[in-house]
Amino acid sequence: MDAFVIDAFDFCRQKLERAGETALADMPRLTAELTDAQGSLHWAVQGGSDGKGHPKLTLQVSGPVHLRCQRCLQPFEFAIDSSSVLILAQDEASADALEEQLDDDSVDVVAGSRTMDMAAMIEDEALLALPLSPKHDVCPDPADFAAASSKKAESPFAVLKNLK
Repeated sequence: MDAFVIDAFDFCRQKLERAGETALADMPRLTAELTDAQGSLHWAVQGGSDGKGHPKLTLQVSGPVHLRCQRCLQPFEFAIDSSSVLILAQDEASADALEEQLDDDSVDVVAGSRTMDMAAMIEDEALLALPLSPKHDVCPDPADFAAASSKKAESPFAVLKNLK
């Protein structure tokens, strides 16, 4: 993924917005969890502030990925559709204090920076959206798999047998 570095505090102060599409192949930590790296994820980030004036980033990530079902071990498509609100603090200590002060589970408090790597934040958001134990809602019938695997391809020499 191309570098996407922002001054997080300035981005929020100016209430900037950016959106784009990133190929799954450009997210190595995410693709390590997937069955393939085909496709891309759409993302959008918006700066602003919360009701108390704290800098806030709203990050949205969506798109289909292919996971392996933990029941039947077959691949299936999972739709990532995640949105997070990140309140920015000056450093880790301030983030911990602010998180206690806000006491709001709907937001995450993170240490912001003047060189915040949004590509990593987008990949983190996608990783956090994956289920811990991916499964089909209803697994395909195992008989379908057995029939498909037992079906043998016809030998190219079978035609010669008819020439006798």
